[in-house]
Amino acid sequence: MPEILGTTLVDAGAPAVAGALLDTAPLVEAARAAGVELRAGKLLVEGGRVTGTRGPVLLKLTVTRADLTGVTLSGRGLSLTTDLVRTGGGTLVVDRVEWTAPGGPLGRVFDVVLGRALALRLLEARSERLVRRAGELAGARVVVGAAITRGGRLLVQQRAFPADAEGRWELPGGRVDPGEDDRAALTRECREELGADVVVGDPVGPDVPLKPDLLLRVHTAELTPDSPEPTAIEHRALRWIAPTDLDALDWLPADRALIPALRALLT
Repeated sequence: MPEILGTTLVDAGAPAVAGALLDTAPLVEAARAAGVELRAGKLLVEGGRVTGTRGPVLLKLTVTRADLTGVTLSGRGLSLTTDLVRTGGGTLVVDRVEWTAPGGPLGRVFDVVLGRALALRLLEARSERLVRRAGELAGARVVVGAAITRGGRLLVQQRAFPADAEGRWELPGGRVDPGEDDRAALTRECREELGADVVVGDPVGPDVPLKPDLLLRVHTAELTPDSPEPTAIEHRALRWIAPTDLDALDWLPADRALIPALRALLT
């Protein structure tokens, strides 16, 4: 199977670069620059679909990995794998495009003239856009979320409003106010939303893009020993869920992108 490799060193941390990979805009823009029209949701999430066309050729790809380690899109005769490697000078992005070329002399012409040229254009265009998007996310405003665990279960809450989010599930949290750091904001939000006191831990998973200048960053958290039991002050309901419940919930899109990280946290 022919393949093309490419590397890019991005002057940003792995969570920001992983978040830039989740954002479909750089990929869609890069594909268009290479002559391919892609259609996808706003975020690349595990199990999601990406379709596209180049002339009469129809592309169908499935997201088989989308987490802090990178992204993989796989389809019949085509795959795009991006791995992230932390270095002392930033995050190294390692891209690999693999495809199956038709057999025979015409297939070899296709491989050289179309396959390799297309893959090179795609990687070059995507690299430029990925560097730019990662830089935007590195300086973006932050919404913090809490992955509160107890006894191998995760606390989630069900939205009561607005209409387009009503009934869907998310992690507790909210926006970081001016002058706050992530941990202080998350402590305050959990007290306001849940009536509970938490000890905030390390970030988990990638930074998830919400808007061009806004992202979701989730931290691990635990209830303090003397915390009141969490209650649904601003939401319709609360649940403590097991790892097996993660895929079944009707998550908000940004929270769904964190399922791989949450599953790893609980298992």
